[in-house]
Order: sequence, then C-alpha cells, then structure tokens
Amino acid sequence: MTPTTSGRFRVLGRPRDSGELLLVSVDDSEGDGESGAGDASTFDPAYVETSGYESDLAERVSSLAAGNLIDATLSWDDGEPRFSAVDLVAASTFEFRDDVTGIFEAAKETWMVAEADNAAMHGRVTRNTDGDPNGALYVFAKQSGARDLFEEFRTGVTPLDPLVRRADEGESVPSEADQPRAVFVLRPVDEPFIVVYVVFRRDGVLAETIRSTYEGEAM
Repeated sequence: MTPTTSGRFRVLGRPRDSGELLLVSVDDSEGDGESGAGDASTFDPAYVETSGYESDLAERVSSLAAGNLIDATLSWDDGEPRFSAVDLVAASTFEFRDDVTGIFEAAKETWMVAEADNAAMHGRVTRNTDGDPNGALYVFAKQSGARDLFEEFRTGVTPLDPLVRRADEGESVPSEADQPRAVFVLRPVDEPFIVVYVVFRRDGVLAETIRSTYEGEAM
C-alpha cells in the first residue's frame, strides 16, 4: 500500500526547479503511511513533482501558484511525493521582489519604531483613507553573516503563514478563504530591513499599487 499524506499546505512556488512545486504544511495532519513517510513534518518544506498527471488533476496542479492555500492528498512512491488530489482553499499570492528601490514611507516609519525599541522586527496594521484595515506590515532586520532572511522566506525555511494568520485572528476583515491575500516580500537595496506586507485584498487598490511600484518578474 502506497503511503499518503492529507492536509492543508501553502504553495511556495518553484524556487528550485520549474518541474516541481514547493509545499509547506500549515496544519498538524498526519498521513496514513508507514515508516514516517506520511508524517506532515516531512512537508516542512518539501518538493512535489508537477508532471505526469491526467485530466482534471493535471489542470489543478498546473494552475497552482506561489501563495495558494490548498487541501491536498499526496502519495509517496519510493519516498517521493506526488499529488493524488488537490483543492484550492484560497487563491492568495506570494510575490518576492529583490533589490527594490524607493521603499514606501510606511515601511521606513515602521523600521524607525523597531530601531527606537532596539528590536529586530516590528509590525503594524495599515488603513485606507476611510480608516478601514487594508494590510499588515512587518519589517525585519537584514541578517548579518551567512543567514539570508529573504531567501528563507522564499524557500519556506522561515514560514510566512504565522504572519498571514494574524490577519484572520486579529482584524475585522474576511477570512483568507473568503478574501485571498497578496503577500509581498521586498528586499530594498538601500535599507537595513526586509519588508513583509500582508495585503488583505489580493486584487485591491493597495496590492495593485505595490505591484506597479515594484514591478518586475516575481521570483
């Protein structure tokens, strides 16, 4: 019997190879497999092949993109995971921009608060002109030495999901499943911090403004 794992996963895109998707488990589900192959911790993170599927499953796998939240069942064949079933929970997007210039003032102000508190990170809720929350903004100090926080976010070593979940838990906005998010990870050229901006509405004005300001192909 082929071991399987079922659970909820975040798609992080294709940072290593175009023929595979990087998934990270976002729950504590356990598979029904043997020898530990079905344990959810195996997916923290793991790469899943995207070729060789048929009909509806092939279409669903090919449509997955970075940031999507999915429910999936994966089967293990010789220790390698493949999709057996997949359902889209939220069509959120993760967009990574490196070497950006002209970082926006709200990020600079948030970093100034972190510096004043002698803290390595700081976060705040941003609001639109009507005073309604439209995003959760976080700044993180760039790490010295061999550690690359931007790359850790991109490859799932440091998860972004805890930041995404805070919006559902702490703000009066629709859940991610009802209102997909746009999460932007920006590394400025001339600032000592990295920005993670969880925009509450994926296709709203704020998200489109960030995309147009820091345009270029997402990593």
